Amino acid sequence: MLKRSRDPHLFRPFTARSVTARNHIMLSPMCQYCGEDGLPNEWHYIHLASRAIGGAGIVCTEVVHTLPEGRISPGCLGIWSDDHRDALARLAETIRSHGAVPGMQIGHAGRKAAVSRPWEGSLPIQNGPDAWPTVSASAIPFSGGWRTPGALDQSGIDMIVESFRDGSRRAREAGFKLLEIHGAHGYLINQFYNPISNMRDDDYGGDFNNRCRFLFEVIEAVRSEWPDELPLFLRISATDWLQGGWGIDDSIRLAQILKERGQVDLIDCSSGGTSPDQQVPIHPGYQVPLAKSVKDGAGMMTGAVGLIYTPEHAESILANGDADLIIMGRALLADPYWPLKAAKTLKAGNVDWPVQYERGNIF
Repeated sequence: MLKRSRDPHLFRPFTARSVTARNHIMLSPMCQYCGEDGLPNEWHYIHLASRAIGGAGIVCTEVVHTLPEGRISPGCLGIWSDDHRDALARLAETIRSHGAVPGMQIGHAGRKAAVSRPWEGSLPIQNGPDAWPTVSASAIPFSGGWRTPGALDQSGIDMIVESFRDGSRRAREAGFKLLEIHGAHGYLINQFYNPISNMRDDDYGGDFNNRCRFLFEVIEAVRSEWPDELPLFLRISATDWLQGGWGIDDSIRLAQILKERGQVDLIDCSSGGTSPDQQVPIHPGYQVPLAKSVKDGAGMMTGAVGLIYTPEHAESILANGDADLIIMGRALLADPYWPLKAAKTLKAGNVDWPVQYERGNIF
């Protein structure tokens, strides 16, 4: 007879392909906007090491861009050269050495590139060396006052797909053990599969499969360099929160296709970002039903993300089968040691504090 674990679901091992994390907590990819020419610095090492020491099972970088002109802001990270690979390798080793699985998210911002940092307004940069040209599925600006992107032709699409291939190779060479493709929040991949931003009339526009073609080509390119034994995640905007936009039924359909193809292991279910007209019903766990719908509809692992703050809430999501992984952003920004404290709250018996911090294990 199998012996059931008494440990809470949140602190049982999480396995995808050959990789096993110590728990079901993943640090969400969150831009820090302080890179230099796409390179990480001490802030990034301290930021990510703290979350690994604090007990997260998977520690993922912010989105790392495959091309310099694909960066969201001048302070965003990149992986378009071997110099970037070598600098990021230190990050992977730092995360691994503190017990977490090192993950990297890769992406391209498309028409939402060349934007100022949040504390500078998050506005499109209009002049100067940081006002690089933007591209998208169609020549449609994100909003009023934003620059009109160039509609990518076939050679431009091929070049960007190839940059994802190269970025995946460099991520592997740098020692990362989990890769996530950023296909959410109104960035380039999302701009292609979304009917709001894609008005093309060629093989990349029109019906569902054509609009998803760019995403499928990126996944193929990534998998050509990302080993079969290592997991690949995909972050999507599961709904636009907008009439006439991409919705949960579309996400389920996409996940069913990806499940059949067997290349992607988990759908990270975020939402929004395609249009400033979105109407998002913000409340704790507001995106959890999206993860559950995709999980149930496609029979595929999902990650729940968005305003998950308490150990009890995180545990209930897993225990109820609503998602397979808790992807945490704000809570881990506020407290790098949230997992250690959550383990105590949930009475997990299999969690060891760093020996250097044992005297703090009193709360």
